[in-house]
Amino acid sequence: MNLLLVTIFVFLFNLPFGYWRASVKKFSLKWVLAIHLPIPFVIFARIFSNIGFELYTYPFLIAAFLIGQLSGSKLYLRRKRLGYAPLTSCLIMDIVKQN
Repeated sequence: MNLLLVTIFVFLFNLPFGYWRASVKKFSLKWVLAIHLPIPFVIFARIFSNIGFELYTYPFLIAAFLIGQLSGSKLYLRRKRLGYAPLTSCLIMDIVKQN
């Protein structure tokens, strides 16, 4: 049960970072930060939930990390394609401004 909750947390936590990553220049400092800033939070979630660092947990959490990043990126690109303007690099602010 803890592994499922942490996996969902990792996915949801990475959505805004993927959104941010899609809005900045590739391989820039902001792009690198958008990928690497969530990692300490994932480590904290592993420790706090007592799932530890067992080998069987890695495929779930790495997949959740990557899918969260890619989903956030796709969300940004979709909103841009549909003409939501002005888009910022912050998912939460874009959603609040829209409503």
